[in-house]
Amino acid sequence: MADNDLERLFGGADTEAGELLSSLFSEVGDSGQSGGNPLQGLVRELNEGGLAPKVESWIGTGENQPVSGPEIAQALPYQVLDSVAQRAGVTPEQAADRLADALPQAVDNLTPQGEVPQGLL
Repeated sequence: MADNDLERLFGGADTEAGELLSSLFSEVGDSGQSGGNPLQGLVRELNEGGLAPKVESWIGTGENQPVSGPEIAQALPYQVLDSVAQRAGVTPEQAADRLADALPQAVDNLTPQGEVPQGLL
């Protein structure tokens, strides 16, 4: 994915955050359970990981609730976070912290109508 595509999709996230987000979406989109829609896969993973109220705020049209790196690390399967971190050349803890900073805005930008779009992004 080109940098300008990352900026468009992830609302101006810096390049490193954009790469982490792109890797994360790739990982959760590969699970097969989301029908190839990485946003649906991510929302499912985070909801199952206990972040449903926060994720709902990011999707909805109101204020985005913040999330911490440790919350992201707990919500995502370790193998997903580890793979994303390895691709970016950072530790899983660093990846979780950076994803925590970027995910609320990224999900908000990908759901402008207040709902997860159906089909592929």
